[in-house]
Amino acid sequence: MEVRKLNDLQKLVALSKQRGFVFQSSEVYGGLNSCWDYGPIGSQLKLNVKLAWWKAMTSRNDIVGIDAAILMHPQVWKASGHVDGFSDPLVDCLDCQNRFRADTNMVDGEIVCPKCESKNLTEPRNFNLMFETYMGPVKEDASVVYLRPETAQGIFVNFGNVQASTRKKIPFGIAQIGKSFRNEITPGNFIFRTREFEQMEMQYFVKPGTDDEWFETWKKTRWDFYKTLGINQDKLRFHAHGDGELAHYAKAAFDIEYEFPIGWQELEGVHNRTDFDLSQHQKFSGKKLEYFDEANKEKYLPYVVETAVGCDRMCLMIMSDAYREEVTSKDGKEDVRVVMGFAPHIAPVKVGILPLSKKEPLKSLALKIRDDLAQNWNVEYDEAGSIGKRYRRQDEIGTPFCITVDFETSEDNAVTIRHRDSMEQERVSLDKLKEFLAPKLLA
Repeated sequence: MEVRKLNDLQKLVALSKQRGFVFQSSEVYGGLNSCWDYGPIGSQLKLNVKLAWWKAMTSRNDIVGIDAAILMHPQVWKASGHVDGFSDPLVDCLDCQNRFRADTNMVDGEIVCPKCESKNLTEPRNFNLMFETYMGPVKEDASVVYLRPETAQGIFVNFGNVQASTRKKIPFGIAQIGKSFRNEITPGNFIFRTREFEQMEMQYFVKPGTDDEWFETWKKTRWDFYKTLGINQDKLRFHAHGDGELAHYAKAAFDIEYEFPIGWQELEGVHNRTDFDLSQHQKFSGKKLEYFDEANKEKYLPYVVETAVGCDRMCLMIMSDAYREEVTSKDGKEDVRVVMGFAPHIAPVKVGILPLSKKEPLKSLALKIRDDLAQNWNVEYDEAGSIGKRYRRQDEIGTPFCITVDFETSEDNAVTIRHRDSMEQERVSLDKLKEFLAPKLLA
C-alpha cells in the first residue's frame, strides 16, 4: 500500500466542501473573498481545537480566562499603535491593475507584480488594516470605533480588573479566545489568512528580569502542546525573528512554523512584549496599571510573554496533517481511501453507528446505541448506502471508530467495531461499549 500525504491545498478545499468542514461564505451569491463558513463537521472540529487549547491554558493554576468585547474605546487602538502604525505597504500594477502588498513579491531587490511580472507600479502607500465603523444612531454625529484587529488589547486593559478580582500573584496569565478582523490586502490560501478570524491568545505577566526565562519556558510549553495534537514533528520548526522582523514592542520573538502544502508558514507566535502595552495604556488612560508585590514591598509594571495563534490556521494545520490517501492496486486499477487521521480527542465525530439494514430490529437497536453514546460523545448515525461506502464517508471526516449493528446483534448483544486507521474489526458486547471506547477517545 502506498500512502500519499497532502500536496495540493485544493484537494482539502474540495473535501471540506463535500464533507461539511468549510464552505465559501455567501456562496449562493458568488461568495465573499476570504470569508469562510464552518459546516457541521468543521464547526465541531473548530470547537474541539478551542477546547483543547483552553484546557491546556486554564487547567493551570496560574492562568485565568476572560472574554472581552469586540468593540473597544478608540483610545485603546491609539495607545497600542494600531491607529498610526497598523498598516501594510500597498502597490497597484499600472499594466494589469492588480493590487498587492509591496513586501510580498520582491525580485532582486525590486518590487514585481505577482500577476503579470510588470515593474510598472505605483509608489507604495500605507493601508490601515483595521475595519472602521460608527457607534451612534446617526453616522455624522457618531463616534468612530474599530473592529478589533487582535484580542490581546482586551487582556491588557483588563489587567487591573483581573488581578484585583482573582488576587493572582505575579507570575500569572490571562487567556482569551475571540474574533478579530483585519482588512488584509492579500488574503487567501483557503482559511490560512482571512479577514475575519478567531484568535487564541495568552498574555503571561512576569517580573522584569525573569522574562527571558519565562520566554524560553513558554516556547517549550507551546511546542509540547502540538505533540498532544498528534502533529508530525518533522513538519514543525521554530523561526527566530531577526532585527528587521521584530515588532516595535518586542524584545524577542519566535514563530512556530508548520510545513503546509503552500510551504513553511507561521502558525503561532511566542513574543516577549516587555512592558510596552501596560505602559502605553497607563500613559493614555491616566490609570495606574502597576503591580504591587506585597512580599517584597515593591511596585512595578510587569513584562509580558505572549503566545498567540489563529484558531482557523490551527484547524488548517490539523486538517493538512491529518489528510492521507491510501492507495492499493488490483488488476491495474487504483483504489484510493482518503482518511482524515485526527487524534481521537480532536476528531469532530467520535463514533459512527451503521446498521447493516434500515429494517427492524436493526434500526431500533442502532438508534438506541446512538442515543446512549451521544450522552458522552459526538456520534453520527448513517444508514444510507452500502456498508463499504459508509465506512469511506466516516474515514473522510476522520471518525476513529465505526460500530456496525448486524443481524447477530439481537442474538448475542454484541456489535462489530471497525478501527479507522487499521481497518481491523473486533466484536464487543453492548454492555462493554463505553468501557471499550472511553480510554481510546481521550488521546
